[in-house]
Amino acid sequence: MDYQAIKLDIRDDIAVVTLNRPDVMNALNTQMRAEITHAMKDAQDKARVIVITGAGNAFCSGQDLSDRGNAANLDLERTLRDEYVPMLNAIFECRVPTISAVNGAAAGAGANLALAADVVIATDRAVFIQAFTRIGLIPDAGGTYWLPRQMGAAKAMGAALFADRIPAQQASDWGMIWEAVADDAFDAHWRSRAAHLAKGPTEAYRYVKQAVRSSFENGLEDQLALEAKLQGKSGKTRDFQEGVMAFLEKRPARYEGR
Repeated sequence: MDYQAIKLDIRDDIAVVTLNRPDVMNALNTQMRAEITHAMKDAQDKARVIVITGAGNAFCSGQDLSDRGNAANLDLERTLRDEYVPMLNAIFECRVPTISAVNGAAAGAGANLALAADVVIATDRAVFIQAFTRIGLIPDAGGTYWLPRQMGAAKAMGAALFADRIPAQQASDWGMIWEAVADDAFDAHWRSRAAHLAKGPTEAYRYVKQAVRSSFENGLEDQLALEAKLQGKSGKTRDFQEGVMAFLEKRPARYEGR
């Protein structure tokens, strides 16, 4: 695909998907959603970690309300079902670890796009806003799924009802995101985190994602059984053998990944 609304850069086993409509704070339109979906599916076969970030001073301001002319022409149910669901599934079901590097404001669907990644790292000047009720809507793009799981029902309900700005450090303290980083160190930091994952055991990472997500629906017995099953698979990988040898030989492991 010839990307127009995003950029895709792949090097050193790291794919960086940059939302690239800085003139509208990287607002999501039909083209951008299709390009993100395509890039995620393409990059997971070419990289060992995928990072999503934004061009300019914002991460993503959410749905472009001027898409298709004006907000009155938006069929929100169809748009969510046919455009957002494939994009969010492409992120959530990605076979390699995903990082949202939130470089500025993440509002509405833009905030929930960020939360779809496995790990969210934000600059300390970023803010997260569940802005939906400000225009008479409910949180969508997975917001009602991610928020209660990541910061609990009470905080999720308040964030959804009040639509307050949540600074990155507060989002980290509440468990909404992994970490907030000083702005002057942000770029180097998320790149370092991505490089760490790119050198790691990608099959083990895939099983980690499966196990953690399943824990919300499983009872203890089922979760222990799943752990045993996935650990059995992990123990048959070359990366496990390499990890043990590296530990015994007191050297850094050289993981091949999948």
